[in-house]
Amino acid sequence: MPEKPSVLFVCVHNAGRSQMAAAWLTHLAGDRVEVRSAGSAPAAQVNPAAVEAMREVGIDIAARTPKILDIEAVRASDVCVSMGCGDTCPVFPGKRYLDWALEDPAGQGVEAVRPIRDEIRKLVEGLIEEIAPGPSA
Repeated sequence: MPEKPSVLFVCVHNAGRSQMAAAWLTHLAGDRVEVRSAGSAPAAQVNPAAVEAMREVGIDIAARTPKILDIEAVRASDVCVSMGCGDTCPVFPGKRYLDWALEDPAGQGVEAVRPIRDEIRKLVEGLIEEIAPGPSA
């Protein structure tokens, strides 16, 4: 892994799971990791239930905008994490690919999104330990 690894989170709409994952990674790892997110078919806006669920834990994703997945984002990333986007993520040699099976929060209320948010946090914490552990205490 390079000194500052880069992670790309990909889901279909880039409106829920990948936005929450990117926000968690930024929040928990700070500037130790470069963070990107994208979608194979981006929505017009971030899922309001995801915005509210993240706001509950002190992270504001309201101003984020879903982005289309492009080859350059994959090429520039060391780790590509897909979350239900199927085979739409291009594959390049030398990259690490992870597939996190998470429920899609689209169309669900904040009560249903909270457990997804919490599961994403656990997965992100594990990823940080692997690619960018903090200084030893």
